[in-house]
Amino acid sequence: MKKLPSRGAKGLRRSLHFVPGGNDRMFEKALKLPADSLILDLEDSVTPSNKKAARDEVCNWVKEIDFENQECLVRINPLDTSWGLDDLQAVVEAFPDGIVLPKVAKKKDVMKIDSIVGDVERQKQIEEGSISFVLIGTEVPEAVFNLYKMAKIPRVDAITWGAEDLSGALGAKAKRDSEGNYLEVFSYVRSACLLAAVAGDANPIDAVYVDIKNPDGLTKECEDGAKMGYTGKVTIHPSQIDIVNDAFTPTAVEIAQAEELIAAFKENESKGKMAFSYKGQMVDVPHLVRAKEILLKANINK
Repeated sequence: MKKLPSRGAKGLRRSLHFVPGGNDRMFEKALKLPADSLILDLEDSVTPSNKKAARDEVCNWVKEIDFENQECLVRINPLDTSWGLDDLQAVVEAFPDGIVLPKVAKKKDVMKIDSIVGDVERQKQIEEGSISFVLIGTEVPEAVFNLYKMAKIPRVDAITWGAEDLSGALGAKAKRDSEGNYLEVFSYVRSACLLAAVAGDANPIDAVYVDIKNPDGLTKECEDGAKMGYTGKVTIHPSQIDIVNDAFTPTAVEIAQAEELIAAFKENESKGKMAFSYKGQMVDVPHLVRAKEILLKANINK
């Protein structure tokens, strides 16, 4: 069995940027953007009359274009639409790095897609599991209660959440309060997505920020997400990418502090201590774990 070479910097998913399928001009521009991942979209950004043409164009992009350091992902239409199965079969044979799955509700939905992808990998003698799944895991209410089970599927290596479709499904009049904070149900879903992703050993990716003319609001939401434990965010406009990358990249100060704390743990461990006073605070193993995570995010091997 052979394994396909990676088209992108897998593991570094700070910014996952949507590109409308079939739009050559936007695609060419996206290849020059600093986004870690490109999501070539066949769903919401493509009109029904253009679905097939966009699918063919996107598959050609995946097969023929050198994505260099960008991860190549494709969002298909849901399988319960007239385009979903055709999308899946065509996209799998083009072999992107991963497939973005919208509106999945339960483990059975994901396993059905997993089976189809696995069959193609075996037929083409590609190492099974080479094509990953990124789930948009909360676009339907039922999915919220099944996130953990879906996250445990080996092929699933990232989960994000969707407030827009969920809002429509709930009949919600708004998603945020007058100060721009998520209303309770959306805040709950945001937390549930994070918990499920981490429990399932998948990347937790924060949802789209739709107010593209509000960089301050985006910055605050990114900073809050990073503090919570999110590792990246989906973007829909080029102006959002640098803000997102900055927020989910450890700063030089954070890296230096993490290195210093790890050194203190090594010194104290040699004395038989894993809990000790450090700069006026008691620290123990969870602090060590967080410090190592910072260095991992900074791509530093310690």
